[in-house]
Amino acid sequence: MEIAILIIIGTVVWFWFDSLKTREAGTRAVRRACDEEGLQLLDESISVISVKPARNEYGRLVLQRVYQFEFSETGENRRRGSVHLLGQQVVMLNLGLRLVKNDRTLH
Repeated sequence: MEIAILIIIGTVVWFWFDSLKTREAGTRAVRRACDEEGLQLLDESISVISVKPARNEYGRLVLQRVYQFEFSETGENRRRGSVHLLGQQVVMLNLGLRLVKNDRTLH
């Protein structure tokens, strides 16, 4: 019985640390994308909306996590985006559809 309790505690601790590392990887990716697109990451945070098992490119079972975040184009609006991670690897970052200024003339 004591071994089972230790295994459960170890699993919970592993999940917690793994979640912290994965969230930090997602936050870095979101900050970088917002910087590149000239967007402002609101609240400087992301929040998990989904966690489920999935297989990575090598066929290993890992956790797939989806986080959502809010950003602004102008500082006066709030838009929602998401980042999908497989293990600690970002596989998709969604900033949604938005209007883009067109300062170029196409010929």
